[in-house]
Amino acid sequence: MEFKVPTMAELMAAGEEPEILFWVGCAGSYDERAQKITRDICKILHHVGIKYAVLGTEESCTGDPAKRAGNEFLFQMQAMTNIEVLNAYNIKKIVTGCPHCFNTIKNEYPGLGGSYDVIHHTQLIQDLINEGKLKAEGGESFKGRKITYHDPCYLGRANGIYEAPRKALEVLDAELVEMKRCKSNGLCCGAGGAQMFKEPEKGNKDINVERIDEALQTNPQVIAAGCPFCMTMLSDGIKLKDKEQEVKVLDIAEITARANGL
Repeated sequence: MEFKVPTMAELMAAGEEPEILFWVGCAGSYDERAQKITRDICKILHHVGIKYAVLGTEESCTGDPAKRAGNEFLFQMQAMTNIEVLNAYNIKKIVTGCPHCFNTIKNEYPGLGGSYDVIHHTQLIQDLINEGKLKAEGGESFKGRKITYHDPCYLGRANGIYEAPRKALEVLDAELVEMKRCKSNGLCCGAGGAQMFKEPEKGNKDINVERIDEALQTNPQVIAAGCPFCMTMLSDGIKLKDKEQEVKVLDIAEITARANGL
């Protein structure tokens, strides 16, 4: 499917405004694995006919890793830069591909002068399913396949969003199996709080291995994720266990795109 993703600058030049701004995020821009998820979110937006745009080169890191690592000064500098750009474009609604971006823009930016209606891509997918615009037809069938969903901390425990990703999986007619630790009792993948960018401290077991052990106990064919950091950690765990052939780690957006034949 070939189509062009417009930037805010291009739309502004044409005197148009998008319904929604897609905030791609650092991982979605630079991480090879997460780029696939970015493309699938764009395919979904394109498929349902939502007018959207990205910031392109005008987007920079939300400041989440800096803030979590304790560098409040750097966070505020990064946040203010982004808020100036967003406000200049009169942005009202933002969809993110990353729970960290979602949490930061939704909860931290209002205090610095940036208030927007922010949703995560799983919420967008849930809305589109509810509106009958996404049907899980015409593509790959997940019927009867065993899927377990890993709750990203910044989506689940930090923002209480448990329903949307599961709703996106329920329409597939697959067999949804929950891990022992899920929803408000979910276990971190090990990459939150800026841990993504450093080596783990000494301990008995890496967190992502602990999490993959829990996931594998459900005998899944697919582990569903909703966060690029979780994607990295879970995929690494699967590689370590040598289960790449039997178990696929897929983002909710990728599963939705496949099911709809996009």
